[in-house]
Amino acid sequence: MSAPLPSDLAYVPFVSVKNMMRLVHRIGLTEMLTGLAHYIEDDFKRWESFDKTPRVAAHSKDGVIELMPTSDGEAYGFKYVNGHPKNTHEGLQTVTAFGLLADVANGYPVLLTEMTVLTALRTAATSGLVAKYLAPEGADTMAMIGNGVQSEFQALAMKALCGITKLRLYDIDTRATDKAMRNLADQGFELTACKSAQEAIEGAQIITTCTADKQYATILSDNMVGAGVHINAIGGDCPGKTELHKDILSRADVFVEYPPQTRIEGEIQQMPEDFPVTEMWQVMTDAVPGRRDARQITLFDGVGFATEDFSALRYIRDHLEGTGLFENLDLLADPDDPRDLFGMLQRARGGAA
Repeated sequence: MSAPLPSDLAYVPFVSVKNMMRLVHRIGLTEMLTGLAHYIEDDFKRWESFDKTPRVAAHSKDGVIELMPTSDGEAYGFKYVNGHPKNTHEGLQTVTAFGLLADVANGYPVLLTEMTVLTALRTAATSGLVAKYLAPEGADTMAMIGNGVQSEFQALAMKALCGITKLRLYDIDTRATDKAMRNLADQGFELTACKSAQEAIEGAQIITTCTADKQYATILSDNMVGAGVHINAIGGDCPGKTELHKDILSRADVFVEYPPQTRIEGEIQQMPEDFPVTEMWQVMTDAVPGRRDARQITLFDGVGFATEDFSALRYIRDHLEGTGLFENLDLLADPDDPRDLFGMLQRARGGAA
């Protein structure tokens, strides 16, 4: 007896790393960053339709492994992601990820995809989108403190969404800065490699901090931050990991994705439970103001939230058709008779050899 063929519903489109990179180049990096930002913005504007929960995290001495689920009632999405700062010393990525999108009506997955590359893109798109609402008018210079895997994506998203043309780069590891300088050399920026964080922020209207060490750190001290800047603080993303002196938070208007998660993982973990924050969905729906004046310090305490990954998964699903940049995986057991899974197993005996 021959093994039964999988049904059409058994197959789930899978986007590998190779195909994700091909898709980025097919769409265009700038176009993809702006497209992801539009999807993220659309989902922030319907924030109240989502199931929301802080990510489920398993912490160890070496890092963290997390699941990030959410649903809008029609689709369900989750991302698996790790964060292991020590990995770079062993020739490994600090962050790896994959994600899944499913149909709520029947529970069947409709997309499985790599999300290591996609997370870098959606994180940068979120930063650029938020800065579009909060950065000072006419901003053209960004300090990029921490020149690791995220730095080029951040720079290009800020260029695409906010018009940044000048970059001031600093990392304690000069090799990281050299790498970023090489990668961004032909991307339309005026580049400056700096010898300190203090030097990097001179003349910058946007300051992005994105360092990896899993510890309380002071990348920016209070005396370094003048009036009128926008701080894009995206390095702090777990308990015990921060980048900013808490006095900066006291002087700034702080904007977050989802307060219950950010109070655990973000810069505001240093502050009292009642420390006031503004949720970005409120700004994007015009419920509350973002930047009010030229001297205001705005601070995005960005830790990454599941709706942003959901937006990215929707974007990939909607842009796959006709590309051929996916594989159909025989992922689901879907017998002709849904009550007879055992029978399907038995009929497959002939194909076991």
